[in-house]
Amino acid sequence: MNPEPAFAPQSLSASEYVLALFEPGDEVAILTRNRRTGRTVQRIATAGTVAGPQFQTWLRSENAAGADIFVGMNPIKNGVNGRTKESIREIRHLYLDLDTGGQDALDAIRNSIEVPTPNFVLDTSPDKHQVIWRVEGLSTEEAESMLRAMASQFGGDPASTDSTRVLRLPGFANRKYDQQFVVHAYRESNAIYHARDFQIQEDSPETPRRFEADTGRAISPEHRSQSEQDWAYAKRALARGDDPAIVIQRIADFRADDKPDPEYYARHTVTRAQSDLERRAAIVGTGKGAFVPTGAQDHEH
Repeated sequence: MNPEPAFAPQSLSASEYVLALFEPGDEVAILTRNRRTGRTVQRIATAGTVAGPQFQTWLRSENAAGADIFVGMNPIKNGVNGRTKESIREIRHLYLDLDTGGQDALDAIRNSIEVPTPNFVLDTSPDKHQVIWRVEGLSTEEAESMLRAMASQFGGDPASTDSTRVLRLPGFANRKYDQQFVVHAYRESNAIYHARDFQIQEDSPETPRRFEADTGRAISPEHRSQSEQDWAYAKRALARGDDPAIVIQRIADFRADDKPDPEYYARHTVTRAQSDLERRAAIVGTGKGAFVPTGAQDHEH
């Protein structure tokens, strides 16, 4: 990759950001989620439509009523109404959700020789950021492997490493907190990157592995249910010392679209994983006191 000439960061509105991410005719997913009412709405529309005044007016009304606003990071196949891996037309972006480390994590990315200059940086709440790179030529498997490795390397949220992920749309208030925070987006590069531009080691000790949770046998991912993968993730995260409440938040967020009560499901999964780890630790004489999670908050910045 040739070094990019000096680039002056540009602040982007919601419409400008959507059209910077996508071509006007790309089908994209827009999600609104109101935590107070429990109402979630997903719409698939062209980027040109989403950027238009009528759609933006609807998003502003949803946000004013208490909903958070999100956009899918990869275009959807024409004629498809869902947001699944099978519905993704192509991988257009890599991204990191920096929920810990704040400015230090962002500075580490900007100064790293292992990843190129981000295309976009979003300030999603005080000292929390989302970082996006525009890419081409990556398969879903390559992209998700790279996402996991980068999350491990820079402290990103490991739950935000799937190709169907939605991230925040700038220009709208973050309704997660009592004090209003309007999400801001900045463009820092116009480059389009390829796999060779990312030099992250994908065999990081914290990179999620494809092993059966209880036996340690390597198995192919298609033979594991999502619940089994959640269980395995919870055990990995707890074993490396992640805060159990944060693990609950990550799983609840990841399963928000397909579980009737994602927080209960996540709490149950993490409690069982914690108990299993403590049982195994006790066998070898290194058991710790039990942790009983008391609740979980949504983990979208």
